[in-house]
Amino acid sequence: MKVKYFAWVRERVGMAEETVEPPADVRTVNDLIGWLSSRGEAYAHAFEKPKVIRAAIDQAHVKPDAVISGAREIAFFPPMTGG
Repeated sequence: MKVKYFAWVRERVGMAEETVEPPADVRTVNDLIGWLSSRGEAYAHAFEKPKVIRAAIDQAHVKPDAVISGAREIAFFPPMTGG
């Protein structure tokens, strides 16, 4: 699946997107965040406060417990403010 990173999440990870194949036990957005965090210091830093990170599956906002099975694309981004 393709994973996209936006704003400071992208800056911390060091790339805008990548293709990943998480293990079978990674079933939800929260699981994916945990798995990505274990992939290195940059990821750990980007996801150090997982409750702050927002996610979208195939361009639809989702909650952390959303199932990722069948997703083509998952995006991670910080909270957005109006203005």
